Amino acid sequence: GCPPLLALAWAQVGKLRQGDSDLLKTWVLGGARPCIVPSAPQCWEVRKHNSSEWCHFIRSNPDCQMDGGFLNYLDGVFCVFPPRLLPLAVTLYALWLLYLFIILGVTAEKFFCPNLSAISTNLKLSHNVAGTPDLFLDVPLHGVTFLAFGNGAPDVFSAVVAFSDPRTAGLAIGAIFGAGVFVTTVVAGGIALVKPFTAASRPFLRDVIFYMVAVFLTFVVLYLGRIRLGEALGYLGLYVFYVLTVVLCTWIHRRQRGDGLAPPGPWEPEMPTDVEEPEPSGTNSGDYGEEYRPLLPSQESSLRILTAALSPLDYRKWRRKPWYWRLFKAFKVPVELVLLLTVPVVDPDKDDLNWRRPLNCLHILTSPLLCVLTLKSGTYGLYQIQGIFPVWGLVTLVASALALIIFITTSNEEPPKYHCVFAFLGFLASAMWINAAATELVNILRTLGIIFQLSNTVLGLTLLAWGNSIGDTFSDLTMARQGYPRMAFSACFGGIIFNILVGVGLGCLLQMTSSQPLVKLEPDSPLVWVLAGALGLSLVFSFVTVPAQCFQLGKAYGVCLLTYYLLFLSVALLTEFRVIHFSTP
Repeated sequence: GCPPLLALAWAQVGKLRQGDSDLLKTWVLGGARPCIVPSAPQCWEVRKHNSSEWCHFIRSNPDCQMDGGFLNYLDGVFCVFPPRLLPLAVTLYALWLLYLFIILGVTAEKFFCPNLSAISTNLKLSHNVAGTPDLFLDVPLHGVTFLAFGNGAPDVFSAVVAFSDPRTAGLAIGAIFGAGVFVTTVVAGGIALVKPFTAASRPFLRDVIFYMVAVFLTFVVLYLGRIRLGEALGYLGLYVFYVLTVVLCTWIHRRQRGDGLAPPGPWEPEMPTDVEEPEPSGTNSGDYGEEYRPLLPSQESSLRILTAALSPLDYRKWRRKPWYWRLFKAFKVPVELVLLLTVPVVDPDKDDLNWRRPLNCLHILTSPLLCVLTLKSGTYGLYQIQGIFPVWGLVTLVASALALIIFITTSNEEPPKYHCVFAFLGFLASAMWINAAATELVNILRTLGIIFQLSNTVLGLTLLAWGNSIGDTFSDLTMARQGYPRMAFSACFGGIIFNILVGVGLGCLLQMTSSQPLVKLEPDSPLVWVLAGALGLSLVFSFVTVPAQCFQLGKAYGVCLLTYYLLFLSVALLTEFRVIHFSTP
């Protein structure tokens, strides 16, 4: 027999290493003869046992332990719910998964991005550098810095969380590649179907080349099975090089245009620059606009200001909207209310910079509390100082005193000179919200994978990729319908470069330590290679066919892309269910 300590050590190794449950390893302890120890069973094998053993298996198997998050979804579905109510548990988890996507979308759109925009304004950064292919910016540069991080925040945070555990790294790879295939085929094809147009030649070729290089680097990393410190820094360095290339190309083109050079030839579109169509006038991106502000300002009490600032509903707008908008809004109201309570938003476009003295003073208390209670799922916030006083209590005392000082020394009518600091506080608080939601999202996807015995890769390329891409899909198609298809098409290829380079680079870099400057990326199924090949093939297809059509993209191109995605999805699912077999490298 094997010594108990050795068996325990082997159980911990089984938690960190993926492998077939029937593998045997030989261990030598001191001078003792070799001891044969079977590898610890993987968590997905729980459904192979009798239903009466599910709970014991989940609680005793190290591979089933969740390292982060506020809820233990595996324990809930296999221990709290009786086996006969498993369909009910799966249904509730699916609804909660959809709501997590809503939380991610609302936080990024209405809190994270506006604060990043305010930070870029306060740092005197032109939107030419901080811009993204967003409907509400004048000069988009294909998502290169601050606001690119805002639009890609759900994808990047999901990747960082997934890379933090070797058992869920496949989710990150599947989501990054899956979103790339989805956006470059379904979204790009949908734009061509909605509004045939002429693509901007040089930005398109530049973005596709950079994206193909990023995909090739990821393919090499997956083939090697690990990513080292230099390679992770290489991902981030490549993105910095992409940013500099975008800025330099735009600067050169504008200088040439200012020198009065001849207009582009017939092989080029009429606007071959990153600067696409201007935004439509009168666009308002927020639900909390002030289209009904009184003509004459009046003195309002602090209580009335607080009540109005915490209202996520515009009742006049509510009466004008159709029923489905009201239904979706009703689901978002609880999230928006909690976010309004905990995340300050600075708006440089408003005369008062969105200064709400009572609410902003409340944010001085709620935002730091949110940060300490969500960091590492509350581990740091609940820590007892000297075993007596909790960290959250100390934060409450300090923040309350600071909030009281600010309330006394400011007025309701005019924001203080240091109001820009609230943008940084809002950025941090909204980032913590996104990180907490992404952690729960990854955990619940892993739970669904264990229940249905699906690989993390297929969950990443379907549910996680679709959920993170749905916002971009609607915004890009809306831009195309409103007459700005080139801007939307540029977003398809420019925005996802940020996701793959920063998502993989930063996600792996944060997991490295001085003792282990590498992260293992071992594919958990042959589906990873199908996914990488499909993404590379779709990019090559667009790289060849778009110039062949003189950048004139119509419905035929859109139909080809949509057909390609359906074919890819069919092959991926058949591979997952082992109908199609591929030999892995």
